[in-house]
Amino acid sequence: MSELTSTRALPRLSLGTVITVGTFDGVHLGHRAILSRVARRAAERSLPSVLVTFEPHPLAIVNPSAAPQLLSTTMEKLELVAECGVDYAVVLPFTPSLAALDPSAFVETILLDRYCLRELLIGHDHGFGRGRSGDVRVLRRLGAQFDFTVDMVEAVSIAGAAVSSSSIRRAIANGDLEDARRALGRRYSFSGRVGHGDQRGARLGFPTLNIALGSPRKLLPPIGVYAVLLESERGAFGGMMNLGPRPTFDDPALSLEVHLFDAMGDWYGSPVRVEFVSRLRDTMRFDSADALVAQLRADEHAARAALTQIKA
Repeated sequence: MSELTSTRALPRLSLGTVITVGTFDGVHLGHRAILSRVARRAAERSLPSVLVTFEPHPLAIVNPSAAPQLLSTTMEKLELVAECGVDYAVVLPFTPSLAALDPSAFVETILLDRYCLRELLIGHDHGFGRGRSGDVRVLRRLGAQFDFTVDMVEAVSIAGAAVSSSSIRRAIANGDLEDARRALGRRYSFSGRVGHGDQRGARLGFPTLNIALGSPRKLLPPIGVYAVLLESERGAFGGMMNLGPRPTFDDPALSLEVHLFDAMGDWYGSPVRVEFVSRLRDTMRFDSADALVAQLRADEHAARAALTQIKA
């Protein structure tokens, strides 16, 4: 799959394309159903498949106060989309001028003129163009006018509720990692790069990787201590992570500190992805460094047990 941040980088596909359009934040099970259908339909018609998505989130432009924190950064989204078999992912800069296009203008100037649309697949609740007025009825009318077909993909439901990015955001914000995992089809994760820390963990016998998030808009679960899996160029490792402040040392800053089990070496500058496995406890203040170390030993035992469960 080509990961494109400029529409000019995508050649004109004169034979036509099968396209889907949307924010696709989180690339959850509902999104994957759409992307899989797009890839399958494109293969059946011997045409390229294309996802047209946006950066930043449209609400950041049209209603900034309502813009959500993100389940996936742009790069995380593209990595997830690559698993779904789509040939191209186009990231359109979402600007006020793009937001002002009505559905007809968006279809003509973007989907037809730039990407040679022949078939459009959308989710059950999809709407694009000014005011999200481009629903399936409008799009089918435009399809008849401009000679492309429109198909709607039904929602994926779990326990009778449709999977959606907004419901997953609520689950993560509430610490419901298992509900989020079911709807995403994978454990929730974040990507970042290992930076320098103050070496306090190493002095306590629990060296940590201090990870800088890829985006300040990334949604994180509640502060606390978690069992995690870390994936890197060196492989995958289990560990435990403190998400939040360090009250024992009067440090109120939000930190993401991962102590890896059975891994050593210099990780500075390494890109990593961290999966949340389970929440172990709240962040708390300890009366002494010795008391903190005793708790960290208990945390390690609990985290190793949680990691053993997912590998069983």
